[in-house]
Amino acid sequence: MNDPSQFEDHLPSSKSFATKSKIEYPNDVFFAKLPQLSVLISRIKHFFIYNNKNIFSFFTFIHIYHLANMDHHLRLILLLFLFLPTTCFSFSFQTPSSNNEFSNQSSSLKQQILELANSPRTVKWMKRIRREIHEHPELAYEEFRTSAIIRRELDLLGVGYKWPVAGTGVVAKIGSGSPPFVALRADMDALPIQEMVDWDHKSKVDGKMHACAHDAHVAMLLGAAKILQEMQDMLQTTVVLIFQPAEERGTGAKDMIQEQVLQDVGAILGLHLGAAYPTGVVASRPGEFLAGCGSFKAKINGKGGLAGVPHHCFDPVLAASTSVISLQNIVSREADPLDSQVLSVAMIHAGSAHDIIPDSATFGGTYRAFSKKSFYGLRKRIEEVIKGQAEVHRCSGEVEFFGNEHPTIPPTTNDVRIYQLARLVSSKIVGEDNIELAPLFTGSEDFAFYLEKVPGSFVLVGTRNEKSGSIHPAHSPYFFIDEDVLPIGAAIHAAFALSFNSYSTNSFLL
Repeated sequence: MNDPSQFEDHLPSSKSFATKSKIEYPNDVFFAKLPQLSVLISRIKHFFIYNNKNIFSFFTFIHIYHLANMDHHLRLILLLFLFLPTTCFSFSFQTPSSNNEFSNQSSSLKQQILELANSPRTVKWMKRIRREIHEHPELAYEEFRTSAIIRRELDLLGVGYKWPVAGTGVVAKIGSGSPPFVALRADMDALPIQEMVDWDHKSKVDGKMHACAHDAHVAMLLGAAKILQEMQDMLQTTVVLIFQPAEERGTGAKDMIQEQVLQDVGAILGLHLGAAYPTGVVASRPGEFLAGCGSFKAKINGKGGLAGVPHHCFDPVLAASTSVISLQNIVSREADPLDSQVLSVAMIHAGSAHDIIPDSATFGGTYRAFSKKSFYGLRKRIEEVIKGQAEVHRCSGEVEFFGNEHPTIPPTTNDVRIYQLARLVSSKIVGEDNIELAPLFTGSEDFAFYLEKVPGSFVLVGTRNEKSGSIHPAHSPYFFIDEDVLPIGAAIHAAFALSFNSYSTNSFLL
């Protein structure tokens, strides 16, 4: 693990989150209470629109009266509004006068996001950050230099942050600090792979490489931070930027959650780049998306001896062999054919001599499923089958489901409504023709842990470009990305954050 002290001379001090102070008008009660009154009147307006406009029962008034959590000044104002003759007050609830006006507002916001994301200065800045991180890849929980780069850029943007979180993570906030809260996440760890791509910014660390685009994920989220900071006057939310360590180990998200990074968060978005789709194509799906993934290791204990007198032995090899075959029957004979599941035994070891039955045999593998019910049901049956087969052959079996070494990751399940928002903002950025419904993938992502806590959506953004050499899958030593995707990812992040509150209140702006 890298020593964090080597970066101390270059690191800005940790900041607490910036919050804007509330403006008070002690000498003018009415105007001081206007924001609360506006919310209250909006509730009354909603009631009149969706109910009989000529009926306002006493009980309905009492309900709104208590919901408002008002002090006596606001209550007096409300009483005047409700019970004095209607001619004394005239309120106008302004909405766009036509679909054209609404469309113009939407187009203007989209155009502003795209202009900021695609400005040559911003694109050059994101490329520089991505390349700097790519040259110095760091494995899980060793992302000290990467974290320093993130904090350096946040300082230059004037964005407050908290650090360290889960060891090397950074959590920044943009906005007033008041609800609603919406989160955007980028992972930042590299892989233990020797890079085979020969280019100017090739990894400078032997045996380590950003072969899953996490360097680009960081650059895109910083790009979104730059856009949101420049458009802060239009923000109706507090945006939480999560720079997460250790995604490849499968534990980073859980550690971040334990440090309360999702406190008050109403929705979360995660983007992942890959060559499965051409550059500029965005793909996701509602509901089940990525498989849950778990690993197991089994040990069959028997009684060894000479292979020539097997009746004196309790053969663990035979018990292990029948266990492997029986495990395959779980998927082929117990699972619904329409409910995709995977159970693969990938390792087996027993003995070292051709004429000696060993005392034990070990084997292990992986299991995957898309629904939580199937995933945890599969795990239960693995243990039952192995122990049962061991007993049939007069042996004993023990099954270990790996913890920190190979953690169990639940299925990635997108919230339908947040998926719809992510799809909608993505279509505004890349065009409807570049939106695709992704198939189910048996790959796993620890973003699933966030989705167990808050509604959210995980989205794939394509980088396949034959001309640039961006054709290889993630975790390949030849993995390479088309950097033209950087402004696209930054714009989608920013558009999602800017649209979340208006979408939630059915007044979508983008």
